[in-house]
Amino acid sequence: MQLQQLRYFTAVAETLHFTRAAERVHVSQPSLSQQIRALEQELGADLFRRARGNIALTDAGEALLPLARRILADTETARREVQEVAQLRRGRVRLGATPSLCTGLLPQVLRTFHDRHPGIELLIEESGSHDLVRALARGALDLALVVLPLPSSSPSLTAVELLREDLVVVSSPAAPAPASPLRIADLAGEPLVMFRHGYDLRDLTVAACRSAGFEPSFTVEGGEMDAVLGFVRAGLGVAVVPAMVAEGAGGDLRVTRLSGAGLHRTIALAHRSDVEPPRAARELQRMLLASRVHRPVRPGRAG
Repeated sequence: MQLQQLRYFTAVAETLHFTRAAERVHVSQPSLSQQIRALEQELGADLFRRARGNIALTDAGEALLPLARRILADTETARREVQEVAQLRRGRVRLGATPSLCTGLLPQVLRTFHDRHPGIELLIEESGSHDLVRALARGALDLALVVLPLPSSSPSLTAVELLREDLVVVSSPAAPAPASPLRIADLAGEPLVMFRHGYDLRDLTVAACRSAGFEPSFTVEGGEMDAVLGFVRAGLGVAVVPAMVAEGAGGDLRVTRLSGAGLHRTIALAHRSDVEPPRAARELQRMLLASRVHRPVRPGRAG
């Protein structure tokens, strides 16, 4: 049974005339009649009574008509739904990102994406890179902004470098100013406000301190980005944060660059290698990759 045959059958059932039905569906009358006969043969029943030029539905035709109309209506609905998704009028994107990127890089990109494609639903998962990689692996995300290098146990992912960003030290203007230029070794003995376990910035900071020959000292630990910045404003210690976050934190924090090679992190846009992201996700991916050209990351100002 073919959709074309159901269209022909419905046209004849509604006009009760083979010639007018053929004109409605833009096909020759012999072709239409041939397809109706093929449909009847496949179903094993006559659909029309043909007597002295009069056309009427048989009981089998009466039973088929509402079903044929429903199938054709569902087919048209499916066509429209697919076209809306393909043309980015509907759909969704599931994007994962670290908290600092949710406050720094993403807002403007998502605003631009939403302005262009207001019918696309944006679902944001905010977490650390390890958690985001696991979410990608189980199919819970389409894309994720993660910190390189990826965990050694990562599934097969495609990751494209998006930006390399300096890390800076933020402190309260009311507290004594750190040394300038500031070295990692100068943080020895400094009270640090530290992120929770599993946070990429925690791992980077602790590793850098240990490479400089000391174990960092924490006054407060366990917070997310907003909490850490709040604790620093309150004078509880200093923190190492991305330059992008420091730029957007307002003028109530002192920002000090690290001397020499300093510290940096590399952000990549990742998705599963074995599954192509949906159409809407590919469009957001394109915009995020374009942002690395149009949005340079400026270093933090010296304190």
